Amino acid sequence: MTDKTIKAEDDDHLIAHGVDEEPVEINRRLFEGRDLLLVAGFAAFYAAFHMAALNGLSISGLTGINIPFLPTFPMETWNFRIVHIAGALALGFLLFAGRLDFPEDGKETKVLGYLAYALMIPALLSVGMAFSFAAEISGGKMWNGIDAGIKFSETYLFGVPLLVATLGGIVLSWFHKRARSGFAAPDVVLAVCGVAVATYLITIYGTLMRNSTGTPFAPIGISIAALAGTALIMELTRRVAGMALVVIAGVFLVYVFVGDKLPGFLNSPAITWQRFFSQVYTDAGILGPTTAVSSTYIILFIIFAAFLQASKVGDYFVNFAFAAAGRARGGPAKVAIFASGLMGMINGTSAGNVVSTGSLTIPLMKKVGYHRKTAGAVEAAASTGGQIMPPIMGAGAFIMTEITGISYTDITIAAVIPAILYFVSVYFMVDFEAAKLGMRGMRSDELPKLGQMMRQVYLFVPILILIYALFMGYSVIRAGTLATIAAAVISWLTPYRMGPKSIFKAFEIAGTMSVQIIVVCACAGIIVGVISLTGVGARFSTLLLNLADTSQLLALFFAMCISILLGMGMPTTAAYAVAASVVAPGLVQLGIPLLTAHFFVFYFAVLSAITPPVALASYAAAGISGANPMETSVTSFKIGIAAFIVPFMFFYNSALLMDGTILEILRAGITAVVGVFLLSSAVQGWFLGGVAPWFLRLGLLASALLMIEGGLVSDLIGLGIAGAVFAIQRIFHPKENASIPVRGAD
Repeated sequence: MTDKTIKAEDDDHLIAHGVDEEPVEINRRLFEGRDLLLVAGFAAFYAAFHMAALNGLSISGLTGINIPFLPTFPMETWNFRIVHIAGALALGFLLFAGRLDFPEDGKETKVLGYLAYALMIPALLSVGMAFSFAAEISGGKMWNGIDAGIKFSETYLFGVPLLVATLGGIVLSWFHKRARSGFAAPDVVLAVCGVAVATYLITIYGTLMRNSTGTPFAPIGISIAALAGTALIMELTRRVAGMALVVIAGVFLVYVFVGDKLPGFLNSPAITWQRFFSQVYTDAGILGPTTAVSSTYIILFIIFAAFLQASKVGDYFVNFAFAAAGRARGGPAKVAIFASGLMGMINGTSAGNVVSTGSLTIPLMKKVGYHRKTAGAVEAAASTGGQIMPPIMGAGAFIMTEITGISYTDITIAAVIPAILYFVSVYFMVDFEAAKLGMRGMRSDELPKLGQMMRQVYLFVPILILIYALFMGYSVIRAGTLATIAAAVISWLTPYRMGPKSIFKAFEIAGTMSVQIIVVCACAGIIVGVISLTGVGARFSTLLLNLADTSQLLALFFAMCISILLGMGMPTTAAYAVAASVVAPGLVQLGIPLLTAHFFVFYFAVLSAITPPVALASYAAAGISGANPMETSVTSFKIGIAAFIVPFMFFYNSALLMDGTILEILRAGITAVVGVFLLSSAVQGWFLGGVAPWFLRLGLLASALLMIEGGLVSDLIGLGIAGAVFAIQRIFHPKENASIPVRGAD
């Protein structure tokens, strides 16, 4: 028997094929021919540019040849972030249509197309003027916000054309129809406007005018460019992430100009539009922490994920999970927990993880007997949990490091026990559900062979290298780069060897994948800018302090609700960034340690993805399972219920965040796991092999809360109640403990 025959027989048992391939959004353009080569080349160059910039590489540095107009590294920080956003805007507008539908006949709306071509004139004029300003400044002309001639040029030769092209292009894109395989004229105009904004800001911020932002001396062009840039960011956010974040950002922007008329703690000083917009496109807003992270750590790990995808390592992760856990009762649900947690750790969005792994696990869960709403809910809960799984935490760890200044290593170590508690809880929930319904696992002939999977365990090497490098003190950028290189090298031990073509494809995938998370982070930066420039965060902290005078628990509950509310409809990174700006400072003022406060906010921002009524991960899962979205979100909330208690656990017991002696940490971790087990039993009504009636469930709930509380006395009382529940169940056999009908694959 030949090697090819053996491989073919082995592949017959593999379940995952292309599970980590990027989903195609409904408004994504699908280019062909030269258009495809152009966009693919742009996307690949965009991702490769970041990899080079982050590692200090340049063509000039590698060859010794100075090539004009090409950037040299390392780039100045603000310039790098401006280019980072501009590239995402240009690529995003070319890739994602302003409408969700494409004409069936493939014809273009001619009149609107001609109007868009006309808008190209002011768009190109604004770009030309930005370069003209750069030439004047390089020639020695002093630039300021007072000179009448400069103000005229910036307002009427640069600003007005830019705003006309930007706003006109946005409106036309809502109505203009174009074949899915072609460029739309309004989108090209918007891409050019993004270049104009970047060119002007890099030019002006390169002078002393950077220090004038927010003052009467700031050139009017900064305010106009920032206004256009803000509109472009919000429009692209609408296209790639929906209206939720856009509406929230819009509300905050309105607040800037009406805050002086509002009563109570919402009242803020009057701010002119020139002053606000001259500051919002700086490191106090759009170029602040969210973009700092998206331009470094996030895009680096998107490139890493793209290399894993190109080398088919993602398929291996899922197949390995099926081989290891598929035979257990309700096997596909347990596979979903393992695979989605692993993939979600790297993936920056819960909903995106649901779409990639859920397309495989949800149908299989339904096959072995899970109700379709439960199948979707399990996948949503597991995918959401990936965002709190160290060492990457869906990029959340990096944003937390950027905001708090706490070392990355400390954050990931502190995240270990809470992540274990979350996934243990979800595991118990799906296991008890499977036990109640009498489910079986999948048959051996339906699963990948564990022996074969073990022979390919070397495919975990890129992940192991990443973890090892991080904990050996390498920078995150160096560790991520080494892991990416390892993914390419390891591929040569598989049938999917990465050559130049595959590497180009990986960079193309990374460039395309990065658009959504980059623009969402930029949009979150708008909200962060409003919070910092209006001082509303400080006033919210005062409100929390006043609540804490009544009850600290009430203040924490209020902080939880606000964190979830702010995170609804947002990807993890944006949700945490906004909640950290509004809620975390107030918790710190309550005397809560900085790390605990930010973990508290981070958890609830993440959990907004499975919290009704706006639960993005649950809705994405419902689309695959065919269940009612609201029912799925309620069920996913129930499955992830322990996660809503975990933040209160580590508030009252800091040992759960690795703050304490080894004995304290072990005792806290073990008792918390037991508490989570009892909580899952209470919620599911299944305890140690039998159905628990309602009154025993109340006992289990009380026992769980006592175990979770963390004190020695409360632990002993909790164990006593659990023992009493077990004794009643075994001695008196309550009626609800009758036989349960068995459900199989049918």
